[in-house]
Amino acid sequence: MRRRMLIGAIGGAAVALAASGAMAQEVVKVGLILPMTGPFASTGRQIEAAVRLYMAQNGTTVAGKKIELIVKDDTGVADVTKRLAQELVVNDKVAFLAGFGLTPLALATAPVATEAKVPQIVMAAGTSIITERSPFIVRTSFTLPQNTLPIADWAAKNGIRKVVTLVSDFGPGLDAEKTFEELFTKAGGTVPEKLRVPLRNPDFAPFLQRAADAKPDALFVFVPSGAGSAVMKQFAERGLDKAGIKLIGPGDVTDDDILNDMGDVALGAITSHHYSAAHDSPENKVFVEAFRKATNGMRPNFMAVGGWDGMHLIYQALARTGGKTDGEALVAAMKGMHWVSPRGPISIDPATREIVQNVYVRKVERVDGQLYNIEFATFEAVKDPAKAAKQ
Repeated sequence: MRRRMLIGAIGGAAVALAASGAMAQEVVKVGLILPMTGPFASTGRQIEAAVRLYMAQNGTTVAGKKIELIVKDDTGVADVTKRLAQELVVNDKVAFLAGFGLTPLALATAPVATEAKVPQIVMAAGTSIITERSPFIVRTSFTLPQNTLPIADWAAKNGIRKVVTLVSDFGPGLDAEKTFEELFTKAGGTVPEKLRVPLRNPDFAPFLQRAADAKPDALFVFVPSGAGSAVMKQFAERGLDKAGIKLIGPGDVTDDDILNDMGDVALGAITSHHYSAAHDSPENKVFVEAFRKATNGMRPNFMAVGGWDGMHLIYQALARTGGKTDGEALVAAMKGMHWVSPRGPISIDPATREIVQNVYVRKVERVDGQLYNIEFATFEAVKDPAKAAKQ
């Protein structure tokens, strides 16, 4: 009897272990690494809210697999990002790494994604080279050259001949500066000064004074999401607006998340970007309303739509593989994927794993008492120019 009881206990334990193993196999974990605290916390807040909204609206089961979200705060520090990515892969067995609020954070994770063969979904960072750092990186955000091309074209065609550039001194800023200068000077414009501001703890005032002294037709600005308010405030304090100097650039500087707080100085700013909360489409109207309700009134910005589309990419890739989580198969499933996003039609370039999307030229206007980026021109199906030139 004791022997029978022992055999029965062992058999029961084996069944329990098998059942727990089967249950574990039915869960697909997504590691979402974002700056939830620190100077870039608004990026993390926007992306997490959009990801959770997507899951709430589309369910948490794909191809018979339960989706589990694990959110980690990297505080915007690359070494922390890499450590968290390693822990998520080794300890939590995630099938996807996602998020990445800044370029250094995405680049720090690339070796982890490559070694583990885990897809890395870049929802925010915008430096062109990121997807070249690992065959497992797929981007649903944007690149700075992609967003800069239309504003350079617009400036050259609208009477602007002399521009000073002011950018944050890291990968995306250098991408924006290089792209704008190349395209604008090719069209006959001049760039007498190129100003680079430290990424952390920036003081824009002395750089803006140098820009004012150069007396340009326009100031081209790139700063990361969330830093635009300080630029706008000091732009006015230094009198650049009263001197008739236009403010232009990619749309990060007039980020929807903080645009209303900038006040009248932002009115008239011309930017080019892939998303505006005012984008006039049925998909975006539904998205904006749902986002507001889910976040107690927060307006979604371009980081939010990167998170939304990143989760859509993950869900559709799992559906295509029948729930299988082999990294190479998932990336293959993502290549060439296309859908209509709140931002408009988008696709994943199968050759580069980059997003292809419309980029809009916009002007800050007051609508119903609030400031919005109102689109007035569209550049359709824009690829990252640096990679398109190699194809």
